[in-house]
Amino acid sequence: MTRKTCILIGAPVDSGKDRRGCLMGPDAYRTAGLAEALGDLGHRVHDMGNLSPASHAPDTGEGKLVRPNETIGWTHRLIRVAEDAMSKGMPIFLGGDHSLSLGSVAGVANHAASRNRPLFVLWLDAHSDYHTPETTGSGNLHGTPLGYVTGCPGFGGFPVVSNPVPQENICIIGLRSVDPAEKLALQQTRILRHDMRSIDETGIATPLAAFLERVAAADGMLHVSLDVDFLDPMIAPAVGTTVPGGATIREGHLAMEMICDSGLMSSLDLVELNPFLDDRGRTAQVMVDLAASALGRRVFDRPT
Repeated sequence: MTRKTCILIGAPVDSGKDRRGCLMGPDAYRTAGLAEALGDLGHRVHDMGNLSPASHAPDTGEGKLVRPNETIGWTHRLIRVAEDAMSKGMPIFLGGDHSLSLGSVAGVANHAASRNRPLFVLWLDAHSDYHTPETTGSGNLHGTPLGYVTGCPGFGGFPVVSNPVPQENICIIGLRSVDPAEKLALQQTRILRHDMRSIDETGIATPLAAFLERVAAADGMLHVSLDVDFLDPMIAPAVGTTVPGGATIREGHLAMEMICDSGLMSSLDLVELNPFLDDRGRTAQVMVDLAASALGRRVFDRPT
């Protein structure tokens, strides 16, 4: 296993939805021992602490969008930080709600373009997050990152996406909650998508292996975005968007170990952890364990 410089970037983004609590996520990952787990695997770990959003206009509460200006501020900040961190190691973005990925993915896409390499995105999530500010019914911008980074219109006021991610370079695994309008929009794209029925039928290894092979064949860089609600809420309850029937702990670790085996992951999001909803830190620990699996931990390496 190649030793990496893991750059922990706390992004306590809590503006992407109306239910508060994700701002506590970064420190929960630290308390659960993320840095220690990665260090034990031989990686160098640099913790940048917690970011704050770039300066932005105040949110007035008018209109349907939840705190759009704060989210714009976060996107500006994260794009710049992601670009810089990619030149120094492997950034791990500690969320924070999933709107942080508007900035993290756009930033790493800029870095990949500067290296003349394609960026691929693996989206492990119960939701497709393909809305735009114009199509969202809830007004929650944590449901819009894939719309943004693929260059969909409707993101006025946000930073211009300089290097949109091609639709065919995105793979969503774990889908089980997609509203009708979003489903129709997705069906008109080339985004690869696998819901939990297909996982039940074929297992998680088959679609994931096929996607990783495509990334390797293209000499691509791989951004992995892991949402807590990819997992079943019985094992990971600390998320405000619980959807029954998610991935099991075994499926989660298999996916992470396959990602590690591929050697392709160049950046990682850990998002939507709301410690206020957790059970004695159980979800934070599960997410730390999954991150460790993605970076080299194996079952025989850990005490039980």
